[in-house]
Parts: sequence; structure tokens; C-alpha cells
Amino acid sequence: MGTLIPLVVLVIVFLLIAIRKIGNVDFRIWQVMLLGAAAVLATGSIAPLDALASINLDVMLFLFFMFVIGEALASSGYLYHLSFRLFSRAGSVRHLVVLILIGAGVLSALLMNDTLAVVGTPLMLYFARRHGISPKLLLLALAFAVTTGSVLSPIGNPQNLLIALSGDIANPFITFPLYLAVPTAISLLLAYAFLCRAFPAELNSTVPLVHREETICDPALAALARLSLILLVIMIAVRIAAVMLVPGIDIPLTGIAAVAAIPILAGSGRRFEILRRIDWPTLVFFASLFVLMASVWQSGFVQPLIEGSSLDPGAVTVIVATGVVVSQFISNVPFVALFLPVLSHIGTSTVGLMALAAGSTIAGNMLILGAASNVIVIQGAEKEGETLTFAEFARVGVPLTLAQAVVYVVWLSLIPA
Repeated sequence: MGTLIPLVVLVIVFLLIAIRKIGNVDFRIWQVMLLGAAAVLATGSIAPLDALASINLDVMLFLFFMFVIGEALASSGYLYHLSFRLFSRAGSVRHLVVLILIGAGVLSALLMNDTLAVVGTPLMLYFARRHGISPKLLLLALAFAVTTGSVLSPIGNPQNLLIALSGDIANPFITFPLYLAVPTAISLLLAYAFLCRAFPAELNSTVPLVHREETICDPALAALARLSLILLVIMIAVRIAAVMLVPGIDIPLTGIAAVAAIPILAGSGRRFEILRRIDWPTLVFFASLFVLMASVWQSGFVQPLIEGSSLDPGAVTVIVATGVVVSQFISNVPFVALFLPVLSHIGTSTVGLMALAAGSTIAGNMLILGAASNVIVIQGAEKEGETLTFAEFARVGVPLTLAQAVVYVVWLSLIPA
């Protein structure tokens, strides 16, 4: 029975996140996950030291420094000032959604999807308020864009990075887009199509959007935030160049985020206000998520289901389908860490590794807990009084993910192993 406790807790967590309310008590996502982590600790399903060790410090620090940059961009007004230059050509809601899907999708492949989720969420809420657009439409567009777009790059998301580093892939910055660019472009088009079907009134509106260049409310902080953004882009470009030219060199993303945040933390007189206002609940969520997922892993329940399956684990269809389904329960990074040795043991091809990247990543489009970036988007929205429920996300995400999975399976199946 002890091995089943983490699974029971995980199911309860999913249900609470889905309903978000018991009687007169409303639950936030981070509160539910914190309760789940506390439950597995209290029942002895995971030892306190193991729980502490399970918390990925790199992820926590990366998010912390990115939240600092994101908060400075928003608080100074520079983010909204910059958005005018990027989106002022959007004359309609339909055009704006297309630009969000393309822009956030492409940038997530370069800056990592969690980064775009942090910076993009306040921007989506600004557009919603400024133009009277449904915030749910724009939040879903952002979530689907950063998840889908991140598929085609080895640094688009943590699981792709793990595959690139552990899968012995030659020239990953060439291999990933070579295999995945076309189906990813089609998948972004599918995201647009499913959003049109889910929000017909919004996207068929003929009311033109009137853009206004926002003034910067804190020029000093805006200058520091701009410097941080420039440092972030430059260092990621250096990282990409270093990986391509000198494969043995790896500049950690946490280090990049830390250096980029230095101008704000060291130079701004508002540093303590910024630290107070960053999204601490999301950091609590991720720490709790690591603990709960580690307890599920230690239960030993999941591994035999994958390794003992009668299906061919090297088949593209099986890899993508397994990635989509299992990632909903143990998250995509633990799933990839579990499945990589299986593929290595059977000697899978590059096509198989690309299928693993695609399946584990688009799993994030299905349900809220399928991707960390989804949680960042929703937690950021709830901080501003908006939200997406489990059902609202799944209503568009489930059929979209199934359609995208078919695209990747068909495309990768046509490539010789």
C-alpha cells in the first residue's frame, strides 16, 4: 500500500487542480501542489533528505532570476513600450493571435519556453485589458505557442536539452530543426485553427485594434531592464555558438539568467520591491512538484509500465504516444530521463530521439500540468486576477495535442531511420 500513496496523492492533486474549489474554499495551483508534497512527506513516502535532494536547484534559480527580469520589465513599463514596436501592426484580434503564435513560438526556441512564459504573461494581460480581448484566448495562445515552438530547438525546453546532451546527437542545433521544423510549423497552424474554433466570436470580430505607445513610468529601471534583456539575448547567442563550435563547452542557463539579472539586482533602488513582487507562489509550486514527482518515481510503479510493455519502444508512434500520456503524470523531464536509457538500450536512431523530443514537449499542450510553462502562465495570470481552469485548458488542449501528435508521427515516420 505504501507504494500506492504517492499515486493516490497525485490523483487527488489532479482532481483538486481540476475543480479548484471545495465548498467555500478556493484553491490555487501552488497551494494544491504544496499540500500534495506535504502529504507524501507526512506519510513517509519520501524521506526529507530525498525530498530536499529532489528539488532541482538549477530550475529554481533560473526561474528566480527570470522572474526578477520579468518583474522589472513590467514594473518599469518597458515591456509594454516594447510591445508597441512588436505588435502595433496587428489590426485585428485574428492578426494579433497569429503574431503571438509566430513570435512567441520562434522566440521560445531561442530563449527557452519558460522565459517566454515569464515575460509574455503580463503582456497578454495588457493586450486583453487594452483591447477588450478575452484574456483566456491570449493566455492559451501564449501557452500553446511557447510549448509548440520550443520543440524545434535543443535549448527550447529542459527535456530537449537533456536529449541533446544525453542522446549523443551530432550538431543538435542543426539536427533538431532539420527533423522538426516542418511539423512544428504545421502544429502552430493547428494551434491557430483550434483557437479559432474555440473562440469564434473573438477571432471573427471586425472591430479594429487601436494601439497606443505606452510611456515608460520608470526610465531608470527601464534602462536596467533593457540592459538585462540585451545581456540575456547576447549570452544565449554566445551559448548557441559555443555549443556549435566547441561541443565540450556548456554555459549553464542558470548562469545566463543570473548574469542577466545583475543590472537590476545591483543597480536598481527598487530591488527589494522587485524581489517582494516576483512570483514566489510559482517557485513554491515547482519545489513541491519536484518532491511529489520524486515520491511517485521512488514508488517504482511507473518504470515497469514503460519497460515491461509489449509494444515496440523504438517505434515512432509508441514514443510519441508514450511521451504525451506519461508526461501528464510524472512531468516531461522525469519522463525523458526515464525513457532515454530505454531507447539507448535498444539502440534507437536520431528519428527516435526526435520523436521523444516531440512527444514529451507537445504533451504540455494537453493539460495544465503537462508543461512547466503552463503553470508559469496561469500562476502569473492569477497574480493579476485572471485564470484558466483545468477544463478550459483541456477543452482546446486535448484535441490540439492529439492532432499535433498525428502530425509529428506521420512526418517522422516518413524519414528513414
